[in-house]
Amino acid sequence: MCQNNGSSASRLVALLVCLFGCLAVGAAPGDFADDASLSAAVCPIAYQLDQSPSSRGYHYSFFGNAFFINEQGYLLTDAHVLEVFRDGGQPYILVSRPNSPPRLLQAAIVAVDTEHDVAVLLATPNPFVGNHKVAFLPLAPDPAFRGQSVIALSLHPPKLQNAHTFEIPREDRSSGEVLSYESTQLEKSAPAADVFLLSHPVTLGQSGSPVLALDSRAVVGLVEGRWLRSSAVSIAKSSSLSTSTPGAAIPIRYAIALLQRHSISWHTPQSPPSSMPAR
Repeated sequence: MCQNNGSSASRLVALLVCLFGCLAVGAAPGDFADDASLSAAVCPIAYQLDQSPSSRGYHYSFFGNAFFINEQGYLLTDAHVLEVFRDGGQPYILVSRPNSPPRLLQAAIVAVDTEHDVAVLLATPNPFVGNHKVAFLPLAPDPAFRGQSVIALSLHPPKLQNAHTFEIPREDRSSGEVLSYESTQLEKSAPAADVFLLSHPVTLGQSGSPVLALDSRAVVGLVEGRWLRSSAVSIAKSSSLSTSTPGAAIPIRYAIALLQRHSISWHTPQSPPSSMPAR
């Protein structure tokens, strides 16, 4: 299973060493894994440390990734990536720009579901109406299934402990397949929830990364952590796991349910935005 310690200090350490996210739309299945445009939908989540930039841009702390779901500037990520901001502090996202260094934009926390470890952000100003290199990802209407081919894309700063905005983030892409569904706790004292396991291990910085189906190129889940079968604790966000440990992902249905409750639109593959009002 994955590990989720109760203390805020251990959670902060877990966030810093954990995971980040990204992926985007485009390309036929044959060249999907090599499509350079995918990272336009993904943004590292950051905390700005400087009030004014240096010759390397703004200094920031990196916590994970989020990805755009529509042209209004809404993003999805893991709730645990935002834990450090629960007691205050302004989260930012690092957005790419054509022929310019990346730029930090404020990201408002719109909704959080800690039981299923999903959260919604809103970038301000909306990068889709400015000079930014951005795209959004469609969300799969059908759940991931065993044996399905998937790919995960993550971004991280070249130096995790000394990140600056003028440095282009690096990509990590992992391809594999869905192994199985498991039931576990994503939050201490919360009801059991589903996760699905990935054949490839989760690596440093992939929390919040979208997991895309290779055929439809739609998001079927978000990278959650590493699965510790022998652990008595549910969700692992530890950095000391072997490379043979499979990854765990949150089914996209939990994120869609959160979007529905807040009447936020999203896209499905080759379709206009979908939206359902909150009940």
